[in-house]
Amino acid sequence: MLFGRRKRKPIVIPEKKVAEWKYTTCNYCSTGCSIEIGLDDTGKLVTSRGHAGADVNRGKLCIKGLLEHELFESPGRGTQPLMRDKFHEEFKPTDWDTAMDTTATKIKEIQDKYGRDSFAVVSTGQLLTEEFYTLGKLVRGQIGTNNYDGNTTLCMASAVSGYKRSFGADGAPGCYGDFEHTDCLMAFGSNLPEQHPIIYWRLKEAKEKRNFPLIVVDPRVTMLAQFADIHLPITPGTDCVLINSMLHVMFKEGLEDRAYLEAHCNNLEELEALVTQDKWAPEHAQKECGIDEDRIRTVARLYAKAGTAMSIWTMGINQSTHGSDGVANINNLNLCTGNIGKPGGTSLSITGQCNAMGTREWSSCSGLPGYRALENENDRDTIADFWKIDPEFFPKQRGLCQTDIFPAIETGEIKGLWLVATNPMTSMPNTPRIRKAMEKLEFLVVQDCYEDVETNQYSHVYFPASVWAEKEGCHTNTERRVNLIRNAMPAYADSKPDFWIFKEMAKRFTERNDIHFPETPEGAFEEMKELSKLPGNYGQQRNLDISGMSYDKIEAARGIQWPYREVDAEGNSTNGSKLKGQHDLKGDPRLYSDAIFPTPNGKANLILVDFVNNNEQPCDEYPFWLNSGRVVEHFHTRTRTGKIGNCNKFSPTPYMEMNPDAAEELGIKHQEYVRLTSRRGDAVVMVQLTQRVARNAVFIPFHFHDCVNRLTLGLLDPYSRQPAFKQCSARIEKIDQAEAARINAERRTF
Repeated sequence: MLFGRRKRKPIVIPEKKVAEWKYTTCNYCSTGCSIEIGLDDTGKLVTSRGHAGADVNRGKLCIKGLLEHELFESPGRGTQPLMRDKFHEEFKPTDWDTAMDTTATKIKEIQDKYGRDSFAVVSTGQLLTEEFYTLGKLVRGQIGTNNYDGNTTLCMASAVSGYKRSFGADGAPGCYGDFEHTDCLMAFGSNLPEQHPIIYWRLKEAKEKRNFPLIVVDPRVTMLAQFADIHLPITPGTDCVLINSMLHVMFKEGLEDRAYLEAHCNNLEELEALVTQDKWAPEHAQKECGIDEDRIRTVARLYAKAGTAMSIWTMGINQSTHGSDGVANINNLNLCTGNIGKPGGTSLSITGQCNAMGTREWSSCSGLPGYRALENENDRDTIADFWKIDPEFFPKQRGLCQTDIFPAIETGEIKGLWLVATNPMTSMPNTPRIRKAMEKLEFLVVQDCYEDVETNQYSHVYFPASVWAEKEGCHTNTERRVNLIRNAMPAYADSKPDFWIFKEMAKRFTERNDIHFPETPEGAFEEMKELSKLPGNYGQQRNLDISGMSYDKIEAARGIQWPYREVDAEGNSTNGSKLKGQHDLKGDPRLYSDAIFPTPNGKANLILVDFVNNNEQPCDEYPFWLNSGRVVEHFHTRTRTGKIGNCNKFSPTPYMEMNPDAAEELGIKHQEYVRLTSRRGDAVVMVQLTQRVARNAVFIPFHFHDCVNRLTLGLLDPYSRQPAFKQCSARIEKIDQAEAARINAERRTF
């Protein structure tokens, strides 16, 4: 009996009659779960389920994946192209040819008047890989602007930068299977149960079998921290101090893997000289990072003495002014203990978006497709020859990152912008500054599945894009596994697949370069395969080699990790429509198992990381650390999950975690509204009292419009240009509850 009731109403799961199941891949986070979506006998999508035969998720899905089929007819979907002369005017419906002709004309006018780089393009981590490749071909090969980037700068740029600095190339060297082999795992700023629930399930299952020590470094008592053997509640932004102090202990006590370091790493003497300085001794480092000296020594010894040890991290490391240094230092930690390229020993960046890896691999945002660099003449010549254009059309170095594009709008350097599946009005730090920048644009194109996305209020042209399984193509997940999205539904109303939009736009720029664009995503994939097998730099094989893959093989295997070369595919060819079993279709699970790195001398680089604390610190005027992050029910700016009732109902409103002792001092009660203020702006949030945050800290989910990013500072990492979303200071003020409720309702309404 519950609460005095004698009869409980039973839970009833309504029957959903499925006539056909179609294979696809989840389009939310980077886990890469294989999904089957069920269609009824009228062709309507009615349910989703995890694919039991997929190695990644093994039949499991999180709440977002289970409800993903509801996206297709969710409110706010774009139904037709829209245009207007001024952003404050009403939109008028138009046809695709008119919208595209107008856009192409405006791009050319702006470039003719102000220069080729005066028009910028900002993409996403949500498209399919073939769409990224096609957009990059259009931008790099025809439009010609060098100011082209993706919103992955906000989440993964520091991981990319750190991998390149340490190993010579991007690409996570490990895999989820390493959980099953490791003897010690250290998680930096990663809350898997809410960020990546299925990866957490894989980790939890492995730990239950082998009970290895789990160490979590996070200023907040996250769900993962609650399950940890050791929780290190670090001072925000000081991870590099902690790692240098751990390295100090290892070198002073002779715990480093000296043989591996001498054989396979550059800069050993310089790194050892740096980290053995007295300032990195635990008794001194503890005053900076907030972890006591005995605990630092314990963790350093535990990690160094483990048979194998691995590190994972997410935004707690990346979203910092020391993000790239933090990643490079985690790589130092694993190189110094010989934990790269072997089962259970790795540096594994847990990626954010579903296809942020595809962006990094093939979009040409930061260079040219296939991890090629604009700065490398051979790479420019290779792509120019493949696309049959003049290599002089390419710039010789990378242009502005996303986080530098918006300041360039402020200064008048950039006059026009094309946004593809990204929502900077909610996702960028310092929202008031972004709003002013958007108002200055002479021309803005927004391409999105949802017409009501917040940034669309400033656009002149709106392209309605198709969602997820209304398209066909591939994703690459955190562990470099390429998986397939099959087309399950026709495009909604008059929306179009992003691949079609880019291909059609390319027809309007043929006077610059008349490049061949394949008619289908599979045709683009075949081009990518050819590019991937061309020789790499330094006489080495290219790790990013997908030449042995095909759509049918990927589906049969439920995803294949790269490298998977033509030679690997021998014997795994199709026999009619029948393929060999999944066990025959596996790429390499790990990189650098041979200890050969894509650097000039084939060795990894130990990076010298000193630390200058340039974080905004709590003070008398703003006494609280402000931290932000994800909750399990939502994804990014709620453009999708805010429309799904069973996701939104669990977190329908902006809230702030606050320590009860701090709240008592300020006379604030549980579930009251408060006004949170920083040097940039203010936000109204509901208070949730919890011991998960320190007395001088608060935490706010970043998903809500006009909320936490009105407050964030967004200082940039000098290498990656990624913003420091998680380190700034704020103060808390009481507010009229009725007015606060009105503001709250207004800001969470679509």
